Amino acid sequence: MALQRPPAPERQKRYRSGRSAERIAAAYLIARGHRILSRRFATGAGEIDLITLKSGRIGFVEVKRRATLSDCEASITPKLRNRVRAAAHLWMARNARYQNHEQGFDIVFVVPWRWPVYLRDAL
Repeated sequence: MALQRPPAPERQKRYRSGRSAERIAAAYLIARGHRILSRRFATGAGEIDLITLKSGRIGFVEVKRRATLSDCEASITPKLRNRVRAAAHLWMARNARYQNHEQGFDIVFVVPWRWPVYLRDAL
């Protein structure tokens, strides 16, 4: 059995930063009345950072942490949108009890020393 090398320090730093941003976003959404149904839902098609429920609406939430708001906005690509949508379809197929709920694709931008920015139906 081959030994695996540990991830590079820069990759570990990005991973920790992403997890921290997701915790910040989750706390922010909970404070706004959302219930977190899933975190880091991963499939072969893609990953959804947070899946929330509020007032009968399922939110598939992408969390982006960057140095500036414009950097956050620039990180939302068509490829990212397609991956989130594909993963959302799989999540819905596996969670039949939510089939009749409204669905939306949301974003939370996390920028240092600022409140998170929540954008509903932005993907």
